[in-house]
Amino acid sequence: MEILSPNKTYTYADYLTWQFDERIELFRGEIMKMPPAPLRMHQDISSKLHGDLGSFFKKKACKLYAAPFDVRFPRRKEDTKDEQITTVLQPDLCVVCDLEKLDRRGCLGAPDWVIEILSEGNTPKEMREKYQVYEESGVREYWIIQPDTHSILPYVLENGIFIGKAPLLEGDDARPSIFPDLTLDLAYIFSE
Repeated sequence: MEILSPNKTYTYADYLTWQFDERIELFRGEIMKMPPAPLRMHQDISSKLHGDLGSFFKKKACKLYAAPFDVRFPRRKEDTKDEQITTVLQPDLCVVCDLEKLDRRGCLGAPDWVIEILSEGNTPKEMREKYQVYEESGVREYWIIQPDTHSILPYVLENGIFIGKAPLLEGDDARPSIFPDLTLDLAYIFSE
């Protein structure tokens, strides 16, 4: 990583050539190191969600993916070449319903639902930038899970802008707005 210039704008084409020990994402051409291995609580939440969501989407047209899974966000719909894409994120979990966005390397374009589980290494800058990328790209629903407070901050895209919904707390049954027939037991999700 030391040989890469902090003043250069990198693309997905560059990203494909790198072989680092640490995980990275690209935010508008800037390299962002991902936090080191997540804590056990993060992994427990991710595993439980993956199991519940996997069962729900098993017979649905939508596909569920867990990190590491590259999601490429073109700035404009026509900017689909590797040399044009400057944002590549790896959401903790994402659901893609437009299967034409999927290719052998991941997803090209916004997933329908993105779930990020906060870790100690997440920075406010990273959180703000991901929020902006997901909103601008058209992610229909975005959940930020806060393991420390056993809560979820859900955002739903309305007219191109994320609208924050009431926080979901540990004792609640959580229903994503875009999948109202899905119910998640948060007492189970946050249990130790």
